[in-house]
Amino acid sequence: MSGTIEVKPAPPAPVLKQAVSAPRIKRPSRWTEARRSFRRHWQLYLLVVVPLAYFVIFKYIPISNAVIAFKDYSPVKGPWGSDWVGFRNFELFFQNPVFWTLVKNTFLLAAYTVLASFPIPIILAIALNEIRAGLFKKTVQLVTYAPYFISTVVVVSMTILVLSPRIGFVDDAIGLFGIPAVDFLGNPDYFRHIYVWSDVWQTTGYSAVIYLAALAGIDPALHESAKIDGASRLKRILHVDLPGIMPTAVIILVLGVGNIMAIGFEKAFLLQNPLNQAQSEIIATYVYKTGLLNADFSMATAVGLFNSVINLCLLVAVNFAAKRITGNGLWS
Repeated sequence: MSGTIEVKPAPPAPVLKQAVSAPRIKRPSRWTEARRSFRRHWQLYLLVVVPLAYFVIFKYIPISNAVIAFKDYSPVKGPWGSDWVGFRNFELFFQNPVFWTLVKNTFLLAAYTVLASFPIPIILAIALNEIRAGLFKKTVQLVTYAPYFISTVVVVSMTILVLSPRIGFVDDAIGLFGIPAVDFLGNPDYFRHIYVWSDVWQTTGYSAVIYLAALAGIDPALHESAKIDGASRLKRILHVDLPGIMPTAVIILVLGVGNIMAIGFEKAFLLQNPLNQAQSEIIATYVYKTGLLNADFSMATAVGLFNSVINLCLLVAVNFAAKRITGNGLWS
């Protein structure tokens, strides 16, 4: 008996559904986003207009006139009509016998200022932060902050009167110990010390305000945890306060080193005299004498441009080093 074999039809192959891609959302253009942001926050943009206009008018537009550093500038022909001389002004400056003296005096004076003025405001801010007596703290802040509002001319006048060999009380004080009068402003070896420490006295209180603000932003829970762990006040300063203000300190140090060749002109020029000129003659005073007194505008512009390029290179290099070492920088 032959059996019948029932053949079942094969199930239909599954139909592969095509993946339906989600509709792409068209993002608005940057111009559209900018217009929306301006409509929402137009008050804030309005506040930026005046500072932006200041920098454009007084900083960026005058940069174009730096072209006279590469020309034999004539006031009659103007910056763009004067004869092109290339790098001749720079070559004359580099070949000038006073070139290395100017660079050395400027660098040493600025480096001394940065090294002396950088740690002292940090120490003052930490000390003020640890003071609990409100009246004493406010008094110290007032006494250290007030000199910043004294003009440079007045500070130099006070310095000259205090250090005068005839009427200054410093020579009167050392005379009590049998030491003969010293002409501090006439000795070039004292010039850098006078310049730097008068600057430290004038700016320490103002600079400490920045660090006080950074200390105020530290979480109090960190100090409470350190106290529970038995940390002394010194250890809390080392392991809580200093790391908390480190980003601010790094940025201020980078800016200070970046301006290391842009030492102030006013105080150096006012403290300068023929006796201390060996160390008081810096690039800023040389530019003033060359450009305004001698009317050599091309050479003065070339020297100033050289100084600015050195500052820019130092700023970028120090910021790169700070970024690699501490992780903090100007553009972090």
